[in-house]
Amino acid sequence: MTAAWLRLELLRRWRSLLVLALLVALATATVLTAVAGARRGETAVDRLLERTLPADVAVLPNQPGFDWAAVRELPGVAAVGTYAGIDYDIDGEPSAGLLGDDETLRTVERPVVLDGRLPDATRPDEVVVTSGHGANVGDTVTLRLHPVDPVDPAAAQPELDATVVGVVRSYWYLDDAAGTGELIPSPGLYAVYERELLGDAPAEFNAIVRLAEGEAGIADFRARLERLSGRTDLDLVNLAELARHDREVTAFEADALLVFALVAAVASGVLLGLAVARYAAATQPDLRVLRALGLPPRRLGWTAAAGPALAAAAGAVVGAGVAVVASGWFPIGTAARFEPAPGVDGDVLVLAAGTVLVPALILLGAAATAWSGLRRTPGRASASAAADAASRLGAPVPVVVGSRFALEAGRGGTVRPAVAGAVAGVAGVVAAVTFSAGVHDATAHAERFGQVHQAEAFVGLTGDDFVPVDDLLPVLAADPDVRVINDTLMAVAAAGDRSVSLFTMDPDWRPVVTAGRTPAGPDEVALAPASAETIGAAVGDTVRLTGTRGERTFDVTGIAFVPESPHNDYTLGGWVTPGGYDALFDPASAVSPRFKFHLLLLALRAEADPAAVAGRLGEATGEAGLVRPAAPPSRLAELRQIRAIPMFLAGFLAVLALGAVGHALASGVRRRRHDLAVLRALGLTRWQSRAVVATQATVLALAGLLLGIPLGIALGRVVWRGVAEATPVDHVEPAALVAIVLTAAAALVIANLLAAWPSHRAASMRVGHVLRAE
Repeated sequence: MTAAWLRLELLRRWRSLLVLALLVALATATVLTAVAGARRGETAVDRLLERTLPADVAVLPNQPGFDWAAVRELPGVAAVGTYAGIDYDIDGEPSAGLLGDDETLRTVERPVVLDGRLPDATRPDEVVVTSGHGANVGDTVTLRLHPVDPVDPAAAQPELDATVVGVVRSYWYLDDAAGTGELIPSPGLYAVYERELLGDAPAEFNAIVRLAEGEAGIADFRARLERLSGRTDLDLVNLAELARHDREVTAFEADALLVFALVAAVASGVLLGLAVARYAAATQPDLRVLRALGLPPRRLGWTAAAGPALAAAAGAVVGAGVAVVASGWFPIGTAARFEPAPGVDGDVLVLAAGTVLVPALILLGAAATAWSGLRRTPGRASASAAADAASRLGAPVPVVVGSRFALEAGRGGTVRPAVAGAVAGVAGVVAAVTFSAGVHDATAHAERFGQVHQAEAFVGLTGDDFVPVDDLLPVLAADPDVRVINDTLMAVAAAGDRSVSLFTMDPDWRPVVTAGRTPAGPDEVALAPASAETIGAAVGDTVRLTGTRGERTFDVTGIAFVPESPHNDYTLGGWVTPGGYDALFDPASAVSPRFKFHLLLLALRAEADPAAVAGRLGEATGEAGLVRPAAPPSRLAELRQIRAIPMFLAGFLAVLALGAVGHALASGVRRRRHDLAVLRALGLTRWQSRAVVATQATVLALAGLLLGIPLGIALGRVVWRGVAEATPVDHVEPAALVAIVLTAAAALVIANLLAAWPSHRAASMRVGHVLRAE
C-alpha cells in the first residue's frame, strides 16, 4: 500500500516534493556548512601547532655576540633557531623581514608546505612566502640589499633574482592580522651576504626556542638563561600565551558560526514545518478515504510521510554535497590564517549526522502532522487584546480586521511563525547594527586600543641613541600641532618567570586606564591587562619586579594600555615613573643597556594630520623620516575581521523575517478568503480589502519592531562587551540610533511591499465563487 501511495504521490505532487527537496537542500547546506566551518575554525590553531614543531618562547636580548651555542646546550632545550631583522627592497619596494638560520625551518617552527617545497639552505636565490604575500611558486622576485656603510652607501648594495619555491605556514611564519604575507629568504642568503646584510659589527640575533617540556619548562629555562647570561632584563615572549589569545578569537568566530547554524536550523525547521504541514493538509481527503477502507491510523501516518521523507533524503544528500564544496571557503576570519590544510575538507561526522537526521526529522514531522490532521477537531481561536482594543476605540473596519488577521490564528492556522520571524529578523538586524557600531567606533579611534599618540620617533636601541634627543625635544615641542611629548624609555623587568616591558611615563602623559589610576611615585606601576592577568595582579596588589639593580616591590595602581613596540603589543607591559624606572635599571650596568628601546610619543591636536606634522618636523629637525605617523594597533585588523559574521547572521534572519511575513500574508488571504468574501458581501470595498492586508503587514512589522528593537540593542551590546573585553579594547557603549531608525522604516516599507500581491488577490477575489465553495 505504501509503495503504491508513493508512486501516486510522485505522479500527482512531484512539483511540491521537488520544492520541498530544494528547501531541504538549502537548509541542510547552510546548517552543515556553518557547523563544519565552526569545528574547523576552532581547531585551526591547534592543528597548525601539532604539525609545525612550534617554538614555546622567543628570546629577545638584542645583544651583539650573545652566546646562542651555550643556550642550545642548556638542559630542557630541544631546539634553537636564531634570526636577525634585515631591510631590503623587494621588486623595488622597501621591505623588512627576518632572516633565520636553517634550524627555524627544520627543528623549530618547521612550516607546513601549502605549495612547492622549502628552500635549499645552501642557495641564496631561493625564498618561500606565506599565503598572503601574493607570489606563487615559480615566480621571481628581485632582492636589493640595503647599504650598511654610511660613508659609501653605494658600496654594498647587491641585487639578486630569487625564485619562490614554496608557500608555507607556521605559527611563526604567518600572515599578519590584516592578511599581509611575508617573504622568507633561504638561510643561504646570510651565508653569502653576511656583511652586506649586517655590516662589520657583531650581529644582533634573537631566537625562538622549543623546549622539551613545552610551556611548562619556561620558568626553569628563564632561570638557567639568567645564570648563563648574567642578565635579569632578558625579554622572553611566551608564545603559548599568544596562541591562547588566537584560540579565544577563533573560538568566538566558531561560536558565532554555531549560533548562525542554530538560528538557521530553527528557522529552517519553521519554514520546512509549514511546507510539510501544507503538504499533509493536501493529503487529508485521500487519507480519510484510505481510513474508511480500513487502513489503521498509524499506518496512514507513515504512508503519508513517505513522499516528504523521500524528498528530504534527496535534499539532504544534495545539501551535504554543497556543504563539501563550500568547505573550500572555510575557515573564515582569523582562523583562515592558521588553517594548515586550506581547501575542500568534508567533515564526515557533521555530514553523516546531517544526511541522517534531516530526513528522519522530516519523516517524523510529516507522520505526526498526518496523525494530528486525522484527529483534529475544529476549535475557537483566542482573541487578540490589541485587535479588541482597536475595535473598542472605533478604528476603521480594515484596521480592526487586519489586526485580527495579523494577531489571531483563525481556522486551521497560526500566527506564531510570522510574529516570531518578524521579531527575530528585526532583533538580528538591530543586534548586528549595534555590534557593528561598536566595532566601527573601536577601529576608527586608536585610543580604544590605548594609542593616544598619533606620531612617534624611534630614537634609540639597546642603550644608544641615534640622534641628540635633548636637542630634538624642544624643536618637536615647538610645533603648534604637538600637544604633549612622552620621552619614553623601555626596558624589560622580570616578574617571577614572566617578562614585563616597562615604559616611562612623564607627568603630563595620559594613557588609557581601564581600572585604577596611573603611577605617581617611584614605587608604583600600572600594568597592561594581559601582563596583569599572567602575573595574577590586580589594582591594589603589590608585585615584585626585578631589573638590573635587583628586585623591588611596586604597588599596582591601575590597569592601563601601553605603547606598542617591536617586542610587545598594547596589552603587554606596564607604566612606571622615571623615578621608578631608575630604581630598577642601572644606567651604568656593564652587562645590560639602560634601555632596550627609546621612543618619543607625540600626541597631536585633534584636527592635525599626522603625515603633514611628521613631514614638517622632519624639515625642522633635519632628520627626515625620523618622526612618522603611528602605525595602527596590531589587533585593529583582527577586530575588523569578526565584524562580518553577525552581519551574515542578520542577513539570514532578515530573509527569515521576509519569508515568515510573506508566507503569513499569502496564506492568510487564502485561509481567510471566506471571511473576506462575507465582508465583501456586507459592503467591504476592494480598496478596503487591500487595506486589510496592508494593515496585517503593518501590524506584523510593528510587532517585530516593538519586541525586536530592544532585544536587538541589548543583544548587540552584550556581544560587543564580550568582544571588547576579550580583545581587549576600552569599552564604549555602542549607539546606532540612525541605523536603527532606518531599520524600522525599512521594515515597515518592506512589509507593505510584501503585502502588494496578497492584497491584490484579496481585492480581486470572486465573492460568489468563494461563498458557493464554502
